[in-house]
Amino acid sequence: MQASSPGLLRSLDWITIMMYFILICFGWLSICGASYNFETEELLTPGGRPMMQLLWMGLGVLIGFIVLTLDTDVYEVGAPLFYGAMMVLLMVTIVIAPDIKGSRSWLVLGPVRLQPAEFAKVATALTLAWLFNQYEFTIKSTRSYLKIFGIIFLPIGLILLQQETGSALVFLALFLALFREGFSGLFMGMSAAAAIYFIGALILEDTLWWGETDADLFFVCNCILVFTIALYATYAHSTRERRKYLKYVILSIVGVYALATLVSAFVRFDWSYIALGLVLLLVSALLYLAVKEYLLRYLMMALFALASLGFFFSVSYVFNDILQPHQQVRIKIALGIESDIRGKGYNVDQSKIAIGSGGFTGKGFLKGTQTKLNYVPEQETDFIFCTVGEELGFVGAAGLVLFYGIFILRIVTLAERQVSTFGRVYGYCVASIFLFHLFINVGMVLGLVPVIGIPLPFFSYGGSSLWGFTFLLFILLGIDARRGHQSRASRLSSSFSSPHR
Repeated sequence: MQASSPGLLRSLDWITIMMYFILICFGWLSICGASYNFETEELLTPGGRPMMQLLWMGLGVLIGFIVLTLDTDVYEVGAPLFYGAMMVLLMVTIVIAPDIKGSRSWLVLGPVRLQPAEFAKVATALTLAWLFNQYEFTIKSTRSYLKIFGIIFLPIGLILLQQETGSALVFLALFLALFREGFSGLFMGMSAAAAIYFIGALILEDTLWWGETDADLFFVCNCILVFTIALYATYAHSTRERRKYLKYVILSIVGVYALATLVSAFVRFDWSYIALGLVLLLVSALLYLAVKEYLLRYLMMALFALASLGFFFSVSYVFNDILQPHQQVRIKIALGIESDIRGKGYNVDQSKIAIGSGGFTGKGFLKGTQTKLNYVPEQETDFIFCTVGEELGFVGAAGLVLFYGIFILRIVTLAERQVSTFGRVYGYCVASIFLFHLFINVGMVLGLVPVIGIPLPFFSYGGSSLWGFTFLLFILLGIDARRGHQSRASRLSSSFSSPHR
């Protein structure tokens, strides 16, 4: 330990610890509400979910305070080893884990089931923090980006092989944490563009506009034009050059569409081919500028437009041939393409009914009918939020989301006050993971995003989830408690750091 126990206790952020206990206690009450049986009126039965969750909570608190006693060097020096061990465990899980509801992501150890993916989040967050804390590491180099992508996408690939899409997607939240360290916003923009292409391609598939036009291709091509022109307007070599060529590009596109409008009065045709032709012309112009000005940025803009086209034409293959049928249906239901209230959409439909039935102030603890009569599947795990909505109403549900928001902001505050890059990056990783879980779980229950099986932190039933989030949080609390006593690893890194880092 770096500090005596009394000193450590004084340095702990007790506000965050208090919020942690409030969340796990209210989470336990929600599990009691979701598990209560009207007929038997039994609640704390031996082996029942409320009693098991109490056991997981007790062990989780014990784990948390053991984590607090560990030296900060354990996290900084041991992060790569922990990451390597977790990747090996994920690979082993693919082979030996039993098939549980179509997923091979749970290790069964007697009466206990553990999901290694929950602990892989901790290892990945620590390893990213370790990487950013390395001597002369800079996020501006291509090699650095490759390392970052490798660290994040390796667990994603292994977890996808376990058929656990929801857990894999959580790791993408780690990119949010890296923007604080100078990660390029282009990646966020490209991700948003890809989402727009994907949604547009699905919603407008087999749709015709004006009798002849393929709506999906026309929509996506125009999006590509807008996004590529925005890139050019932002990253052109000089203001004078930007204004000169940008004016010509916009006038050309407007002129082509105006001419096509006149022609359409006499001849019917597919407008999507005109949009596609404009995209290819824009690509050609950017390639010409790349050669003329000998600048890589214009080549990258052209490649972005071409990659966008390739992404659009691959959507149908990925959606129909790679995604599982149940995943396809859930995405279509979330996008409003299909309505299947008796099939894959049953969970979401029933959760909406349960939340809506709670009204403004709710029905009261243990008085919800939708959840007590088991109309909502997985109501103790992924759909635990509907129990909150039914029993506590809009006031309780909104209050819980607000409390989570304050809790996440508190984690951001802890991250910002760290003296080391390691502590700051890790703190933002923790905040990003909690934010992603909150947004996706609540959105999933309300039918705003596809159902992908992501638990609500400290509320959903399960030891792996509870322990994983406890590890995440208490490691940060331990780092924060010792921020005035910079670790040996950080001192060594700082002593060699370049002033231009």
